[in-house]
Amino acid sequence: MKENNNQMTESKGIKLLLIGIGIIFLTVMLILPLFLILAEALKKGLGAYLGAITDKYTVEALRLTLLATLTAVAANTLFGITAAWCITKFKFKGKQFLTTLIDLPFSISPVIAGLIFVLTFGRKGLFYDLMDRFGIKIVFALPGILLATVFVTFPFVVRELIPLMEAQGYEEEVAAASMGAKGFTIFRRITLPNIKWGLLYGIILCTARAMGEFGAVSVVSGHIRGKTNTLPLHIEILYSEYQFSSAFAVSSCLVIIAILILILRNIVEWKAKKSR
Repeated sequence: MKENNNQMTESKGIKLLLIGIGIIFLTVMLILPLFLILAEALKKGLGAYLGAITDKYTVEALRLTLLATLTAVAANTLFGITAAWCITKFKFKGKQFLTTLIDLPFSISPVIAGLIFVLTFGRKGLFYDLMDRFGIKIVFALPGILLATVFVTFPFVVRELIPLMEAQGYEEEVAAASMGAKGFTIFRRITLPNIKWGLLYGIILCTARAMGEFGAVSVVSGHIRGKTNTLPLHIEILYSEYQFSSAFAVSSCLVIIAILILILRNIVEWKAKKSR
């Protein structure tokens, strides 16, 4: 009995120690930096803060960031559903190779991803002469930013769906097909309800990644203020110009958006667990 009490006391001590370490780590690495960002953003007063976040270049950068994010989420949702359906419901040669390609953006630097588009569509790229003939511009223009954002974020949705669809199998779809249901009906009535929470979770992760993308977009954008600068790039320029309060003010916008995305993610996780 005494040994059990000692073990419980020791276990409780280890538990409190681990909790304390976790709290200290989160405070130093997360809570304190967020507090410092907000404090620095408001250092020159509320008027300066509002002026920084309503500046025309900030508004244009936000607009471009939202456009790139919406494009990436839409493209990757469509791709994710299609690829996950194909990989989990059919057997074909090259399936493992396709899965490996999907993971490629996870394994290479975003800067390298940007360079890939420059080497492909830039002035000395493979397709530059063809695009120039038709007046198409990708690098240092909006299409390049959209392509780079889609590229670095496209694994998020499909990687959430593949394990989920593999775990569910395809017996329900086969049963529905044997009863005469068409492909789209099977997807809408059976597949989609089964994957909806995983799909929403993947969309949220894709959104968060797209909003904060810097490396690939930085390479292909050309840093043209008011035209090809997203919020992360605009923050970098403000900081490089020693406009620290403005840089932190605009950074706080991304922080607020990140917190909202985090709250939404937790809501989705809670609803997913509740629905089981």
